[in-house]
Amino acid sequence: MQTIDEALQKLQRSKFRSRFHLKEKDKLYIKKKGMETIRRHAQDFVRERLAPAQIPNDGKQTPMRGHPVFIAQHACACCCRGCLHKWYRVPEQIELSSRQQEQIINLLMEWIKREMLIP
Repeated sequence: MQTIDEALQKLQRSKFRSRFHLKEKDKLYIKKKGMETIRRHAQDFVRERLAPAQIPNDGKQTPMRGHPVFIAQHACACCCRGCLHKWYRVPEQIELSSRQQEQIINLLMEWIKREMLIP
């Protein structure tokens, strides 16, 4: 089991994953809404788009822009079940447990926090 710091360090070594960053409009959105609201959005997205055992559009369910959590999902390889399996060995086609969902959300929120430069 790797820590959030270890996961983020590993992701930074990926040419593809390391190219994702929050744009100024994303940061303004986060400041306007607050981190708790962003966390609730992340919980909703993970529960609805990643947690089910069967996802009809797996691999295409997370847009590349439009919400800061979407950017974080791509940066953290939590955008689809295929990436979760490749990066974190999360079994595909098995519903994510509440613990797994919380771990994903914590990773996404830590990435966002670091992008926002929040200590």
